[in-house]
Amino acid sequence: MRRTILARLNNWIIFVVMTAVVTTIVIASTSLINYLRKEEIKRINLLSKAIRIQQEVKSPDTDVLDLLPEILNINNNIPFIVTDKDKKPILDLGFYRNIPENTIKDPVKLSKLVESMEKNYDPIEIKVPDGNNQFVYYDNSHLLNNLRYSPYILGLFILLYFGFSFWFFKTIKKTDEGYLWAGLAKETAHQIGTPLSSMIGWMEIMKLETPDSEGVYEIEKDIERLRTISERFSKIGSIPELNDTNFNESIQENYDYLKRRISRKINFGLHLPPEEISVPHNKILMSWVIENLVKNAVDAMKGEGSIAMSVFEKNKNIVVEIQDTGSGMTKQQARNAFKPGYSTKKRGWGLGLSLAKRVVQEYHNGDIRISQTEVGKGTTFRITIKKA
Repeated sequence: MRRTILARLNNWIIFVVMTAVVTTIVIASTSLINYLRKEEIKRINLLSKAIRIQQEVKSPDTDVLDLLPEILNINNNIPFIVTDKDKKPILDLGFYRNIPENTIKDPVKLSKLVESMEKNYDPIEIKVPDGNNQFVYYDNSHLLNNLRYSPYILGLFILLYFGFSFWFFKTIKKTDEGYLWAGLAKETAHQIGTPLSSMIGWMEIMKLETPDSEGVYEIEKDIERLRTISERFSKIGSIPELNDTNFNESIQENYDYLKRRISRKINFGLHLPPEEISVPHNKILMSWVIENLVKNAVDAMKGEGSIAMSVFEKNKNIVVEIQDTGSGMTKQQARNAFKPGYSTKKRGWGLGLSLAKRVVQEYHNGDIRISQTEVGKGTTFRITIKKA
């Protein structure tokens, strides 16, 4: 539980850092764009002053007259046009720049351009001596228009980069955990195998001495059970073969075994379809999955209640449902139930359901989930496997 809380805290820290980085970049980029916009407005204001000064100067020999052409030539990216008070462009004096030639030649297009500029910025009025005031209409440069969306595009790319990096490292971590659990399972099978072989040998000697002993018979069943467990762990550590096909038979055998071993205070029932179900599966591993779910149900009911196991076909899939009348789960517990290391039990290792998920999803290309749960009313686990 503590490890899950720490992992969730780390995820929140990563989320906050990502949000802060993206927000900072967007704010910085937006500030830069606003600065460029103000600089362009300053240049247009300077241009307007130059036009006004030219209108006011009377002596043709004044050096000030050279100011306007120089300012006009410097402006090579901000579109603007000067009009009279009736919004009629003053083209004969060349008071326009950075406007497409086809627009200049088309009065309709030019009129629409002036209206469009007016929507973005209020025109700058130039007061001239004769009273026929002029107006400078302008718009953002192409560079500024292109930069308008750059903060959001950049922020999106950064989010995608962080998202991909998070997914990549999470996948690597998940793969490493998978190899770790598989290696642990295989090593467990190996460790069990050595004393098990010795026990089998001693069992044969005991059978020769007391062949009809009930104790020998019971020990032999336990040894066979240990052999099955060892084989399960061995198959988890490698890719198992799906040689078994009679799904009804596998479920029935597993049910019969579990029913003999669980408390009589538990009402344990099974519903199988009358026709044989053919599904490629590994009987040993699938029985392990069912056993894990049933044992979890027994623990949730504290040894008393009902477990209903049913198998049916749905949308060309075979579904196995195990429903109990136990304590149920909260939404948070249900979300974390299949995560390695997560357990609601004080002494639980959190391996059973995670290994069950691995068996169903990775080895049988199926799905396992909690289809329904409610605190105090019980839980329903659902296994879905594609029909052959």
